[in-house]
Amino acid sequence: MKARFHLPDFSKHFAFNIIFAEMLQVLPDYFREGVEIASVYGTFPPAIWNGGRFQYGICDKNFIKTVIKAFNDKGIPLRFTFTNPLIEKKHLSDDYCNMIMHLADNGMNEVIVASPVLEDYIRSNYPNYKLTSSTCKRITEPDKLYAELERDYHIVVIDYDLNNNFEALEKIRDKKKCELLVNACCNPNCKLRSEHYRVIGAEQFAYAEHIKKHPNKDFDFSVLPKYAEYQNEAIFGCQCMNRTTFESRKLSSHISPDAIWEKYIPMGFEQFKIEGRTIDLFNLMEHYMYYMVKPECRDEARLRLYIQLAKRGVIKAQF
Repeated sequence: MKARFHLPDFSKHFAFNIIFAEMLQVLPDYFREGVEIASVYGTFPPAIWNGGRFQYGICDKNFIKTVIKAFNDKGIPLRFTFTNPLIEKKHLSDDYCNMIMHLADNGMNEVIVASPVLEDYIRSNYPNYKLTSSTCKRITEPDKLYAELERDYHIVVIDYDLNNNFEALEKIRDKKKCELLVNACCNPNCKLRSEHYRVIGAEQFAYAEHIKKHPNKDFDFSVLPKYAEYQNEAIFGCQCMNRTTFESRKLSSHISPDAIWEKYIPMGFEQFKIEGRTIDLFNLMEHYMYYMVKPECRDEARLRLYIQLAKRGVIKAQF
């Protein structure tokens, strides 16, 4: 039995995820049966290929190399969230994104894709990377999902509107190739989700352009008028990403840990994604405790993790 979890984020949550991976290694009895870290996904901002969640920050070459080595030395792949749906051919030569791809091109690391233009470029220029088909594609019709699973992808992330459609899930032939996003914060059946991904892609472009011109100035969203075609008041007022782990459990797309072990794994699924690239560390910790740690061990595991985070300067605490 395997429960292979894909975790956020190797950049913003770098130290947190390293310490958590060490906890899984040295205290395996705290964890549910078969728990593994299959990858840590994310981006090194300000990469313009990034999508799905807008990412602030600037990562230099030394930090990028440090992160790649730290996770890969533990046998954990990085998965780059290169899912910006607005990618055009002119963006393929971006120096920063190609630098990242060169540095991590060791046969272990992976890329999540949504844009056919970028996918073709990566397949041609970086054939060592395993490719994941992104949930950002919004494939919500079962027959289209089955067709996607026949394509040459390492993993296909199922749209979470299908999470509890067991009639459709049962018909999947290669369930180990599927990944289920278990803790989605977005509203189920949201009509604006694809448009929201485009807005995020436009923001990522604008932010990268701003950093090139004004690396020491804060980013101002008023620089977005050129992307007005993507602006939508309902999207910019969306508060879904602020949902806590407890609030997301109330959504119909939610998959509980009991369901993972009692329903999905017996069906043949073993890949599970926890989202949380942009949430705070303590909320993310609760997601990890909820999904991967045995219920009777959560309090002790949480305390031990707090102590290690404090000792290594990730959080401030007095002892």
